[in-house]
Amino acid sequence: MKSDGLILVVEDSEEDTEAIQRALTRSHPSLAVEFAPRSDTVVPRLLDPAARTPDLVLLDLNMPGTNGLTLLSSLRAHAALTTLTVVVFTSSTSSAEEDACYAAGADSYIYKPVNFELFQTVLRGAVDFWMAQKKV
Repeated sequence: MKSDGLILVVEDSEEDTEAIQRALTRSHPSLAVEFAPRSDTVVPRLLDPAARTPDLVLLDLNMPGTNGLTLLSSLRAHAALTTLTVVVFTSSTSSAEEDACYAAGADSYIYKPVNFELFQTVLRGAVDFWMAQKKV
């Protein structure tokens, strides 16, 4: 099956990883999805010239070790990664964290709903919007 793009999901929660996988399989079955459970592997993976560049990065904030905000800042510090679309997809509703993410270079900040149907709808909308931007 031909892939219509690649999404890199940086998420440490197995439960959220499973929910994202289920939601994207239903809404975007032709998208390739790659998961990174740890932040410290993301920058080297994205800078690897042999690795496929994702069309979109979904980034969780609350992770052990290097948190999502620190990773976002690291991504934006690399000239080769400044145009990468990064959507923060988090359970945090803190307006201070949201402001910090936008200041660090996030393209979007989206709250993860607890209800799976709403979760699926929100994720589908975000992916549709940002993948359409890649085609323009």
